[in-house]
Amino acid sequence: MKPDGALFRREAARLLATLTRAFGVENLALAEDVVQETLAVAFEAWIYQGVPEHYSALLTTAAKNRALDAFRRERTARRFAPELRRFIESEWTLRSGLDALFLPDALKDDELRMMFSCCHPRLHEDVQVALVLHMLCALGVDEIASAFLVSPAAIEKRLSRGKRTLAQSKRLFDLTAEDFAPRLTAVHRALYLLFSEGYHGASSEAVIRVDLCREALRLVRLLVGHDSSATPATHALAALMCLHGARLPGRADEAGQLRPLVEQDRSRWDTTLLTEGFFHLDRSAEGELLTEYHVEAGIAAQHASAGSVKGTSWGEIVRLYDVLMKIRPSPVVALNRAMAIAEFEGPERGLAAIAMIDGVQRLAGYPFHPAAVAELELRRGRPLVAKKYFELAKDLARNEGERRFLEQRVKECGRTSSS
Repeated sequence: MKPDGALFRREAARLLATLTRAFGVENLALAEDVVQETLAVAFEAWIYQGVPEHYSALLTTAAKNRALDAFRRERTARRFAPELRRFIESEWTLRSGLDALFLPDALKDDELRMMFSCCHPRLHEDVQVALVLHMLCALGVDEIASAFLVSPAAIEKRLSRGKRTLAQSKRLFDLTAEDFAPRLTAVHRALYLLFSEGYHGASSEAVIRVDLCREALRLVRLLVGHDSSATPATHALAALMCLHGARLPGRADEAGQLRPLVEQDRSRWDTTLLTEGFFHLDRSAEGELLTEYHVEAGIAAQHASAGSVKGTSWGEIVRLYDVLMKIRPSPVVALNRAMAIAEFEGPERGLAAIAMIDGVQRLAGYPFHPAAVAELELRRGRPLVAKKYFELAKDLARNEGERRFLEQRVKECGRTSSS
């Protein structure tokens, strides 16, 4: 097995949580540097040698030794002696055998604690979410900026401000059950953005980033596995990710080009994830609170239950989008609602809904805004108008996969207009 992005993100989150808890949050910057250096050295070797069987334990040992060396170089060993002794003599480092170096519960506890610790009450929720995405999900500044629709400089400021606040905390990891509820909203939002960035984000690398979707699923499963965070909203978020994740095999072809919903092979959808998704959807109905994740999971369930695009309950999907617009209105939600209206009532009604989107200027760099107009104009029998909008969308494409998909639509408009 060769190292990949998914392995990097998973191990970076685990190592950072462990080192920060062991050495204290005041040494967060050092922990981040140690994690990056440790993974860079290991991955460089593993590209040629392959990932060893007990890689987690080996990375932990390497990170521990690198951190200790850093302390010694800075001549601060005496000051940090209690933390070093606690780290070296803790139960999980004294156990014999590499397999026993981490107990599953201890691992899960560290990552959960780190996730919730990033959501410090003195920080605005946007800063909390940015910290979770950066420190636990290993997203870069540009990726986080894309998710928030702000500049990278703004994200840099949020992260710096957040890390300063965390470094001043005296009880970062000493969380109680009461700490979970007020911080859970920010954790949900971070994981939702992580999954969205993988499913249909603004990456220049690829149309779909399965590694991000899998990491979001892994982290949300940690939440549903913990009593304090396994709320109906958490189950709704898990349902949403599972039901969308099940469709990933059909969303792109072998060349990485997007497939429209009508062309997707539904037999390729992951039935195991669909089953898991419907299980979480059932569990999410146990509470009285209706969140955006409940509604989006309901929309995903309508798609997952249908045998074809034509057999989809578009009227119910429009109704759910109406509810979602009341809970979390946004131009992207409004655009998706307009496309559902087009399926239910025809392209003219869909175009009218697009024309009425509030805050449409926020979609100025979003290629699927002009692409949606183009698609509906093509359905109206106006291929030349559609071609113009598809060309505009192509100019806004964020990666090669989107560009190829939109180029193909431009060519199809050309063929239609000349026939």
